[in-house]
Amino acid sequence: MKNKKVLYKIKSLNTLIFREIGKNCETNKGEKIVKATPTQMQILAYILECRDKEIYQRDLEKVLNLRRATVSGVLKTMEKNDLVKRVTDNNDTRSKKIILQEKAINIFKRHKKLMLEIENNITKNIPEEEIEIFCNIIDKMKENIKNM
Repeated sequence: MKNKKVLYKIKSLNTLIFREIGKNCETNKGEKIVKATPTQMQILAYILECRDKEIYQRDLEKVLNLRRATVSGVLKTMEKNDLVKRVTDNNDTRSKKIILQEKAINIFKRHKKLMLEIENNITKNIPEEEIEIFCNIIDKMKENIKNM
């Protein structure tokens, strides 16, 4: 029982979830809605949660535990898709504030609803205690990776 292939199971679950998200990113007329990646959704969620303060790339790196290059690339794509705008800070020209565009808010609302539906579907018939255990195990695995 030592070799349970945990990594394979996690990857397999991830693949199934993203297939489901992809399937549900079409309207009933068959036209595609703009997709946001999970990282883009995390960034949008954080910016929306912190609307009352200025957000910089370094904030996203820290809060989302992502590398500078990752955040930079994601923001570049988001800028290209008119989801965010990066504006040079008046006090520090090396820093750029991240400004959310209106289009991003609409996409976030649509995707958030979809994510809640998918989460409800994949967790149905699973007792709350088991969901809590699963989340605790995932947190422990993440901590183990950080301590490697």
